Amino acid sequence: MKRIGRNMVERTSKFVLIVLGSICFMLILYQYVGPGMMNFGSPHRYLIQEDLDIFPTPDPHYVKKYYFPIRDLERSVDFEIKGEDVIVFLHIQKTGGTTFGRHLVQNVRLEVPCDCRPGQKKCTCYRPNRKETWLFSRFSTGWSCGLHADWTELTNCVPGVLNKKENTLKNPRKFYYITLLRDPVSRYLSEWRHVQRGATWKTSLHMCDGRTPTPDELPSCYEGTDWSGCSLQQFTDCPYNLANNRQVRMLADLSLVGCYNMSFIPEKKRAQVLLESAKKNLRDMAFFGLTEFQRKTQYLFERTFNLKFIRPFMQYNSTRAAGVDVDNDTILRIEELNDLDMQLYDYAKDLFQQRYQYKRQLERMEERIKNREERRLHRSNESPREETEEQGRLPTEDYMSQIIEKW
Repeated sequence: MKRIGRNMVERTSKFVLIVLGSICFMLILYQYVGPGMMNFGSPHRYLIQEDLDIFPTPDPHYVKKYYFPIRDLERSVDFEIKGEDVIVFLHIQKTGGTTFGRHLVQNVRLEVPCDCRPGQKKCTCYRPNRKETWLFSRFSTGWSCGLHADWTELTNCVPGVLNKKENTLKNPRKFYYITLLRDPVSRYLSEWRHVQRGATWKTSLHMCDGRTPTPDELPSCYEGTDWSGCSLQQFTDCPYNLANNRQVRMLADLSLVGCYNMSFIPEKKRAQVLLESAKKNLRDMAFFGLTEFQRKTQYLFERTFNLKFIRPFMQYNSTRAAGVDVDNDTILRIEELNDLDMQLYDYAKDLFQQRYQYKRQLERMEERIKNREERRLHRSNESPREETEEQGRLPTEDYMSQIIEKW
């Protein structure tokens, strides 16, 4: 009997252990499959992404390099998607523009989302109230102004293209230009690897002042169909390589320097005019982001246009450029070839960080004011009720008996 009882206890213990183990396993599995879904401190027990602050805290020790007035830091546009407003994405090669472009057509929470169908390169991004596009980009309208059209091309081309597409002469639209920038050395190495694999942008128009550049103005770095297999040395040695200072060239007004005519003004003067023009155009854009700061880029875009992304941006640091092993001399050579881009990126990075800090501080201040007003309103609502309770309180039995005794 004792042996039978002992066996029963052992079986029961094993059963309990199996049940507890299964429960623990399910809980662990749930945390992996649906992390962050349960919140036992919340009355609804569920959290949505908007309730979480996924954006990094501004660095309180950040030292500003440039002075920017409030008008350059404040970026909050009244984007009317049902009106005549259009976002124009200036896509610079190897800056993460493909990923960002997909975010625009697939990841923005809209009343009428873009229609992206499998197998099609472009999505249809119509306004909620009519069949007109609100987004001018590679994944919505295609390369309508040429492959990787720059600032000079887009500003002269976009209005006419939209009028032609929509077959109508519209009231003056509002165009909000946006772009992404990237660390110049990383971007340059990424472009080299891309070209090395056989990619070319030889179908780009480079339209400026109503014409494309002549072969003498824009010679090719290679013979044949592409430049596949080129070494980094060959890539850096070509003096006509458009990868050099690409970000400045694509953001500047090329009409100011005679387009691709290098004899229009002296070389030093040309470089200075291009850099200042690129800085001005970048500063005046509705928005620009930095590839190295994905979450901050998401934050500033959302606050600028009052549009929310469905899924948060991810920071991918393991790029092809990051996998390139180069020595210090080569890096210095690349920085020298991209001196204008280095100066522009330094300027852009400081403006970007200052905008982020300004917007975050503004939000915190508005939140404090809102909380203060709610507390004041709460106190003012409670006070009259307390007074009413005091005035309307009935005499207790003890109090009545004391009065009777006195009488």
